[in-house]
Amino acid sequence: MRFTVDGYVEMLDALRESGYGIADYSCWDEYEKCAILRHDVDFDMYQALSMAKVECKQGVKSTYFVLLTSDFYNIHSAANRRLLNEIRGMGHTIGLHFDETAYPEDAGNVEKVVQDIKKELLTLSDVLGVPVEAFSYHRPTKAILDADIRIQGAVNSYGELFFRRFKYLSDSRMHWREPAGDIICEGIYPRLHILTHPFWYHDKETEMREILSGFLDRAGKDRYNSLKDNFTNLGDVLEWRDDRL
Repeated sequence: MRFTVDGYVEMLDALRESGYGIADYSCWDEYEKCAILRHDVDFDMYQALSMAKVECKQGVKSTYFVLLTSDFYNIHSAANRRLLNEIRGMGHTIGLHFDETAYPEDAGNVEKVVQDIKKELLTLSDVLGVPVEAFSYHRPTKAILDADIRIQGAVNSYGELFFRRFKYLSDSRMHWREPAGDIICEGIYPRLHILTHPFWYHDKETEMREILSGFLDRAGKDRYNSLKDNFTNLGDVLEWRDDRL
């Protein structure tokens, strides 16, 4: 499957043609054949918003998992709160993307990691003003992945049900580990759990190196604009040039 906006829409069309109902973590059992769409927002909130708009136009709702411990975006900022609310306003769900490596002293300790997840769920719920009822992992240890952690009121997308009893498909590192397109079109599996990363999907086919390079280039301008918002008359001291890098 192509890593483009059109390629993603083609995947949605293929799901429909194969008889899959697009479900979420709470209503999947209402469908004879279902597909849960999940997005991990690892780097770029704006790409998440772009994907959310594509899905909204297609009449599709999905779950966007966001990090509280990212070095690339801050969910507490006014700008990112607006983005999250805009995504939610389209009918999508926001979940917690939990990064175990942010707590190195707790790595692999199930009891402590459970407490860390609970704290982050409460924090994200406070930011959104609504309960957060799902979480996914970012770079988990095998001990945590195998633990089948269960937290009351919150679905673990890597729990035994959704990770083992559904057919799980992922585009990690811009690579489908299995032929996702063929699997969807064949329609053999009654339950699909599909993970995509909005970061990789653009209007035209783009190599990974170019996507990453463009992200780094934009970061400088984003940092400049943030500085301008917090530095009186920044332009008198330093003007941004697109060729700075």
